[in-house]
Amino acid sequence: MNRERVFQVLMGPHVSEKAAIVADANNQYVFKVALDATKNEIRKSVEQLFKVSVEDVQTLKVKGKMKRNRYGFSTKPTWKKAYVRIAQGQDIDFAAAE
Repeated sequence: MNRERVFQVLMGPHVSEKAAIVADANNQYVFKVALDATKNEIRKSVEQLFKVSVEDVQTLKVKGKMKRNRYGFSTKPTWKKAYVRIAQGQDIDFAAAE
């Protein structure tokens, strides 16, 4: 997979309270990914970028919320996130990524 597609697939880590709990308990990390990204592309991107071995990838689409504004309603965009489980004993350091 070329380097440009790696950065198109992985948009960044998703930081939340639930993501922190999952990271501690199951050795999983949560990423925002492109809507057209497949599980296989996500697996290869994480392995190539962070030099870890990926055991499992679970994806889901987060539906955009309706927000009220002064003109009526608008919809926030739908986005996709991926739960990536890495091998036991390995770790991802987001500050040291290439």
